[in-house]
Amino acid sequence: MKIILATDGSPFSVAMVKEFAHRPLPINTKVKIISVYEADRLMNVAPMGVLTEYYDDANMNSLQFAMKSVAAAAKLIRNKNPELAVLTQAIEGVPKTVIVDEAEKFGADLIVLGSHGYGLVERLLLGSVSQSVALHAKCSVEIVRKKTK
Repeated sequence: MKIILATDGSPFSVAMVKEFAHRPLPINTKVKIISVYEADRLMNVAPMGVLTEYYDDANMNSLQFAMKSVAAAAKLIRNKNPELAVLTQAIEGVPKTVIVDEAEKFGADLIVLGSHGYGLVERLLLGSVSQSVALHAKCSVEIVRKKTK
């Protein structure tokens, strides 16, 4: 079995990773943990006196956060399931698209991701990554919701 685990480092993703780590999975399961970050495409333009170094720093911070997110998720999953083959990758792009594309490239049987639990207004304004992935993926998609106390 091949699984894509998409995390963004948010509390919702951390809850999803913790829940996933406790699952018994078949032998020879491969898990690819990805975090997709959106780089600022205005790096070559300096609007209103903003230095291009600002954009370079912001993009580097986004990449580092994505790398920390996948590393933390991998550590947790490996601690609970040391027999799993776990790969990690931080990828620049639009999450809705990259997650589906990576699942196809990897030959995933399942995509697992967290839900931010947005209401109707937020989903209309911000869009829902989990909803878009569920609609466009060619494999099964599991959306894990953070438990409320």
